[in-house]
Amino acid sequence: MRKVDRTAGLSRRTMIAGGGALSAAAMLDGGSRGAYAASPGAMLLQQVPGMPAAPDFTLPDLDGKDVRFSDHKGKVVLVNFWATWCPPCREEIPSMERAWAKLKEGRVAMLAVHVGGDSDKIWSFLTEFNVTFPVLIDKSSGVSKAWQTVGLPTTYVADGQGRKALRAIGGREWDHPDLVASILALKS
Repeated sequence: MRKVDRTAGLSRRTMIAGGGALSAAAMLDGGSRGAYAASPGAMLLQQVPGMPAAPDFTLPDLDGKDVRFSDHKGKVVLVNFWATWCPPCREEIPSMERAWAKLKEGRVAMLAVHVGGDSDKIWSFLTEFNVTFPVLIDKSSGVSKAWQTVGLPTTYVADGQGRKALRAIGGREWDHPDLVASILALKS
């Protein structure tokens, strides 16, 4: 496969905002591996070097109930950092809902962490997309910073031992068979 410079003409601001997800993934990957497939929907997840322990956190869900990351130990956990004002976040929400329908059957947890904002705006946004997966609120952005998010959306997939195994910066089609397969492969 011929390598293409996908960073030409894109500003850092565009890449961080998620608009240049392909380019950002290629840059973070160093261009050494195929960080993406031919189809944008099939963009792959990057391995997190060294698979560090994911920082534990406790955040409230939209009903005010505290949810703790470490309570999911033994499961693969997809942790998605997003915001209502983020266009790529809006675009990936429907595919996340479709992926959730597949992944929850495979005993995979999904935690969508809204960075900043208030619950009224989040509720309004989520009803528009009929979201059923768990949504947590990180008002201070402290958890987002601890998890080293680069921009929004940023998603990490933690393995059953609570280590950051895979990462995606920018939007994805989460129900794409290749992405679902790479998430489920962490269960073994």
